[in-house]
Amino acid sequence: MNRSWSVPPRAAGVAVLLMVLVTAGSGLAGCRDSPAEPIPIRIATGSPTAVYHAFGQSLAAILNRELPGVRASVEVTAASAENMRLVGTAEAELGFTQADVLPTVRDEHPRVLAVARVYDDLLHLVTATDGPIRSVADLRGRRVSVGAPGSGTEVTATRLLEVAQLGGTAVRRQRLGLDDSVAALRAGRIDAFFFSGGLPVRGVQELTSAGTSRIVDLGEWTEPLRRSYREVYVSRDIPRSVYGVEPVTTVANPNYLIVRADLSEPLVREVTRLLMERRTELAAAHPAAGRMSPRSAIVTAPLPLHPGAADWYRSNKS
Repeated sequence: MNRSWSVPPRAAGVAVLLMVLVTAGSGLAGCRDSPAEPIPIRIATGSPTAVYHAFGQSLAAILNRELPGVRASVEVTAASAENMRLVGTAEAELGFTQADVLPTVRDEHPRVLAVARVYDDLLHLVTATDGPIRSVADLRGRRVSVGAPGSGTEVTATRLLEVAQLGGTAVRRQRLGLDDSVAALRAGRIDAFFFSGGLPVRGVQELTSAGTSRIVDLGEWTEPLRRSYREVYVSRDIPRSVYGVEPVTTVANPNYLIVRADLSEPLVREVTRLLMERRTELAAAHPAAGRMSPRSAIVTAPLPLHPGAADWYRSNKS
């Protein structure tokens, strides 16, 4: 365990990155041959109007400001499943993913590790205010977007439709991301769409604030999902104050910030420190980020914590 970084936060950032720039040889592009080159930290997020992207942009700004020698950037992706792939294949250094996308058992030699559990994703089923869809059963035969290919939304929505006995061709599925789903519902090209995100989701907010859309209650499906798949699913409320529509209960599951397993321990320790110490700033970018705490952040099963993250949490027990 490297204890030489127990110095004031800003000094720690400078010292750690100086060491990383000299010693990092763990696959970071450009560092081995040209120590002066900044370390790229690509953050795999999601749709520009969803929480991952807002969270990732704020985190990138913090890393760029406080860690000399780092160049953080945000990647727009289909979200969870694609983010797991990008981090696992070294096409991104950090990313966000839903817990239900993770493998069900711990890999002895994972290429992806966890930095933190950050907040819960809530599954939204959005439909037209004056439309006929009042429950999941009403989706039969309807045109429904289940999320973009490679998204956590698609995983959760597909599982929900299966346990509701609406698998196969029972629903006329389309695979659209959030922005395309919002546009399609507005234009009447689909009857409803699913999206999984932290509260509030800006794209959903745009629809509900116009008075043309509402959210369908999904609370009855939490237990069937837990029985059929895994116990990461929990029930969460979407109160009226979030979108200004009738309150509902829905299905939620945790979100993790993940990291390449081969990133250096000092660098990941600094990322973890800033993630926890700059929660107020992150929450200004999106309220979901303000729900993090060191106590809840370490609960990342079945994904192990990166040693650098684990070291920070051990050194900062409250």
